[in-house]
Amino acid sequence: MSRRRTTRRSSSEWMARSAIAATVAIVGGFAVTFSLAQVVAGRNPALAYNLASYDGRITARYAAALTRDGSSAADQQRSDALARHALLQDPMAVTALSVLGFNADLRGDRIAAQRMFSRAQTMSRRDVRTQLWMIEYAVGQNDIPEALDQYDMTLRVFPSLGALLYPILAQASDDPDIRRELVKTLARRTSWSESFISYAGRSGSDPRVTATLFSDLRRAGVNVPPTARATVVDALIASGQTEAAWQYYAADRPGADRQRSRDTDFAAALDSPSQFDWVPTNGEGIATSISDGTFDFTVPASVGGTLLRQVQLLPPGDYRLSGRNELDDQASAALPYWTLACQNGRELGRITLASSVGTKGPFSGSFRVPTGCPVQTLMLVTQPSEAIAGLTGRIDRIELGPVSR
Repeated sequence: MSRRRTTRRSSSEWMARSAIAATVAIVGGFAVTFSLAQVVAGRNPALAYNLASYDGRITARYAAALTRDGSSAADQQRSDALARHALLQDPMAVTALSVLGFNADLRGDRIAAQRMFSRAQTMSRRDVRTQLWMIEYAVGQNDIPEALDQYDMTLRVFPSLGALLYPILAQASDDPDIRRELVKTLARRTSWSESFISYAGRSGSDPRVTATLFSDLRRAGVNVPPTARATVVDALIASGQTEAAWQYYAADRPGADRQRSRDTDFAAALDSPSQFDWVPTNGEGIATSISDGTFDFTVPASVGGTLLRQVQLLPPGDYRLSGRNELDDQASAALPYWTLACQNGRELGRITLASSVGTKGPFSGSFRVPTGCPVQTLMLVTQPSEAIAGLTGRIDRIELGPVSR
């Protein structure tokens, strides 16, 4: 009797264990298949759908893969059917709504498209197709505030889309209405403000447009990085828009006077100087720096070239250059000199520095700016020295201004 019960119990346990093992195998196989579908969904949506056609999100991704510009009517119908089925499987399948919206737009049904994309955006802001369509739709409706809100929303969620959207925004800012809303958006210190401003400064687009945008941002209390400001000034000068460059520069430098050189005592020490500021030159063994109110330079033997420069917009007339320097003892042929040159390269004169070892010696001289020379460059130039130690010097004051009459 006992033996029979033991046999029945052993058989029951074996059957139960077999059932559990089969269930585990089925569940395990299901899990592996589902995991594989998730892995391949991005590369091969059709394969993922074959592996897990019961999953609404995968069904939606397959539907999205079938619909695109130029897709056939049959593909659009198939993707519509798949998208609707995906929503039955998973009502939160945002991609399915964007597919339905995109297909409606392809058919010319903007009302249905807007309804679907709006529903998709309400559910999630992480669908790229939805966000880009909502931007395009707002622009098409000429709703500038809404368009900027959509840009803001999209760039906060997808910073990488800056490569696509920043050029459009930078170019569109030439429109006063768009620029006004863009400034409002950037003034809110949104997460992409700094990166867009930096992009605008270096983008190479119309520098006049960028300068206007940056001026409006400054008035709105938005900080524009010095590098971006300097880049715009230099781009305006390079494109021949020197008057616009000066207007932008002077608005940012209260007290700047186009009849005088700037930063007489090297107090600015800018990390990112524009061409209207002092620009030191380094290279080929030449070492220069501006710090603590002085310009220091070291030049190896037999090397010459420009050490320091600043672009000027001096009106025609007579100007006096004066300053102080310390300079190693050098042969007269190796002494550095100041020169003022027109944009076409014509030199307007030279003023040579004098050796003044251990003391601050003065230098001075005059230039005459003729008509037909609206842009000039003031430069400190070194000549090759035969001294073994090369040349070392320091300047703590330099001023160019009109001669008093």
